[in-house]
Amino acid sequence: MRIVIAGGHGTIARLLSARLTELDADTEVVGLIRKPEQADDIREVGAIPEVLDLEMASLDELTDAVQDADAVVFAAGAGPGSGAGRKETVDFAAAVNLRDAARQAGVARYVMVSAMGTDDPPTDDVFSVYLRAKARADKALMESDLAWTIVRPGGLTDDEPTGTVTLARHVDRGEISRADVADVLAAVLHRPATAGHVFELVGGDTPVADAIDDLVAG
Repeated sequence: MRIVIAGGHGTIARLLSARLTELDADTEVVGLIRKPEQADDIREVGAIPEVLDLEMASLDELTDAVQDADAVVFAAGAGPGSGAGRKETVDFAAAVNLRDAARQAGVARYVMVSAMGTDDPPTDDVFSVYLRAKARADKALMESDLAWTIVRPGGLTDDEPTGTVTLARHVDRGEISRADVADVLAAVLHRPATAGHVFELVGGDTPVADAIDDLVAG
């Protein structure tokens, strides 16, 4: 497989890169990064760095970056310290640009890292701007003809992975480690039958593989 991860320098993206190459040494992972100085961090997790600013890239530039990929993953984000404007340009516009690039390049598979709360985002603070941007990006992806999966984690932690989770279309609010999110994303990428599913994700007691099986079966 060849997998291109937008937002390749993020913690979840780097954990996912390491997990994918650990599962299959023949998997080629490309991490799209904004700054050249981030390249060594990408190489350290077994991925190939490609410098491309998602906010500035044209559709054709992004299409070239995802050419020949089996799947793309949107793991980018403006970050908690950013203003409302960057929530629009990264969390919404860049995600849609990646959708259009995937379609133009003939890449059918798109996995979106979204967030809990996008089903009914609040309207009263900067975080609500982020959730509304994510909700619009999710909707734009779901309206496409791509084989999409949308993963909506709860509160993220840097705890060690447990290998067990709770996931379903709707779950009670909770936290989950970034490492466990990465494991779920890797499982999703290896399970084509997860296409067309939207699910929320928090820590739990079910092994990741079993949770994915239950999702697909349900």
